[in-house]
Amino acid sequence: MNKIAFFLRPFFFLCCFLFFYGNILAATPRNLLQKQGNEQSIKEALVPREQWIKYPRYIDRAGWDQFLGATKEGIIKGGENYLKYEWQVVTATDYLEFSRSGSRVIMEEPYNQNLNAISSLFLAEMAEGKGRFMDQLINGVFAACEMTSWSLSAHLSIQLKNKRFPDHNQQIIDLVAGDVGATFSWIYFFLNKEFDKADPLIAQRLKYEIQRRILDPYMNVNHFWWMGFEIRPPQVVNNWNVWCNSNVLQAFALMEEDREKLAKAVYKTMQSVDIFINYNKDDGACEEGPSYWGHAAGKLYDYLQVLSDITAGKISIFNEPIIKNMGEYISRSYVGNGWVVNFADASAKGGGDAPLIYRFGKAVHSKEMQSFAAYLVQQKKDDLQVTGGRDMFRTLQNIAHNKEINNIKPAMPSAPYTWYPQTEFCYIKNKKYFFAAKGGFNNESHNHNDVGTFSLYVDTVPFFIDAGVGTYTRQTFGRERYTIWTMQSNYHNIPMINGAAQQFGAKYKSGNVSFNAASKKFSLDISGAYNNEASVKSWQRSYILSDKGLAIEDAFDLTAVKEPTSINFLVAAKPVVDKEGIVMLEKNNQKVALHYSKNIFTVFADTITLDDKRLSSVWGSEVYRVRLVVKKPQLKGKYSYMITKVDM
Repeated sequence: MNKIAFFLRPFFFLCCFLFFYGNILAATPRNLLQKQGNEQSIKEALVPREQWIKYPRYIDRAGWDQFLGATKEGIIKGGENYLKYEWQVVTATDYLEFSRSGSRVIMEEPYNQNLNAISSLFLAEMAEGKGRFMDQLINGVFAACEMTSWSLSAHLSIQLKNKRFPDHNQQIIDLVAGDVGATFSWIYFFLNKEFDKADPLIAQRLKYEIQRRILDPYMNVNHFWWMGFEIRPPQVVNNWNVWCNSNVLQAFALMEEDREKLAKAVYKTMQSVDIFINYNKDDGACEEGPSYWGHAAGKLYDYLQVLSDITAGKISIFNEPIIKNMGEYISRSYVGNGWVVNFADASAKGGGDAPLIYRFGKAVHSKEMQSFAAYLVQQKKDDLQVTGGRDMFRTLQNIAHNKEINNIKPAMPSAPYTWYPQTEFCYIKNKKYFFAAKGGFNNESHNHNDVGTFSLYVDTVPFFIDAGVGTYTRQTFGRERYTIWTMQSNYHNIPMINGAAQQFGAKYKSGNVSFNAASKKFSLDISGAYNNEASVKSWQRSYILSDKGLAIEDAFDLTAVKEPTSINFLVAAKPVVDKEGIVMLEKNNQKVALHYSKNIFTVFADTITLDDKRLSSVWGSEVYRVRLVVKKPQLKGKYSYMITKVDM
């Protein structure tokens, strides 16, 4: 064998392996939607709009009175607030401000005001049916049609060339452009003949803009990252995919007259949404957190419901286990009293959209979700949410189905634990405590560098927390993301090993992850989330929850000692060192003790001032960090801590 052949031989076997392994990977995607049918079968399954749209027509006043019931007057009053509304102008400098200072709200606030006005005026006109809101609605639709782009300033990066300013040469579909396209399609469907009474060009213009801004771009390009057609691992597919696709599907279903073109568009959305479903784990956990569930799994439900409706149920995957798992994530993540598990950019406050949760639960036959939705309604002690802002599909669905929730017995999920083995989320609860922890990797959607972190609630009061995320700016999703403290591992409940924090990237992940249901023990090796600066061979963290409290153990093996390791805890109550070995936390008439070894650690407490409204609205003006700093660093050993409730 010559030298060239000798050196090429390993390369040949590597190529064969990659080819074989690649073929295996290519065969593994679920592609649940594409298995339901192709373009031809979709074309055969499509039903006329008059058949799948169950809502009354505009001229059917008795139908609308019955459909709206007690909500009619409130909807009309909502529209009356905008009868004299001055339509806001989104200026050129409003768009430029995002690239100049990073501010999104300067452009978004006036735009959102206009869109909310349009939705309210449309619903009010549908409710009253006397033409009183028509002129002002036409003004709003016309103003939007005159805009260069329906997208947000923060999303202009989707443009192929200029990333700072709306490009009149190309139309892009982002979250808001999709929302507008779907809402305007509903407006056109219901009111195009009424618009013709004012002037035929109004409805023609509206149809033209939907075509050129939504329908044509979707069919003519594949480069929008959220479609998933041109991305490669380790890039993620997040809520944008199903959010945009659900809007696009509505627009096509309401506007496209050519049956063959409609079938082609529907199939393309199925191919794209399959990529989102394929990305998600079998366990159904939403790695973006409960705050994004309504935009991720919730939008998937919207998409699947429309798809089922327009095909008379012939194209449906609501019976697939992963879809039910994705739905029940929202009920399992509820702690109580309005608090939820909030990994990544999610907020700790919320609970979810009760009407959406109910409809999703009904579709997947989840009694848990339906009862949880009824529980949320009971807790709010007020009328069910009707309007969904600029989300017209959800608004119409709310009106159609909300009465059913009153017949459901309210109940919180009762499972003592929930284990998501693929996503590596673990929830354990008992009468006193709700514990949540995560493994995973540091390139999840809306990622924080937080492998191994945990949260702990005592009688639904948050003590050991994840701060969440502040107001979105350019920096939040740019190169400077991990200069923001809320994203950094040293502001989560995990150690700074040898002075080193966890790193961003798909390769920084957990290992040796396990959950024992009998002992209520969750354990994982977090060493893989750190780079070489940490000089860590292994760091096995274990959590055990019992009626006595939460026991935490760190078993570590270092290759070098460089700096004292710091065990960090982010807490919602001001820490008080009651005596050496105990840190006391008190909040909302609850008291908790953090026990540690006074011989091993020196304790420090930091105050973190919250000057961002998105954070302070959840936690107040301050949160705190407890740092247990190792006195005499060792290469190998174990550290233990205990968190217990203290009777007052």
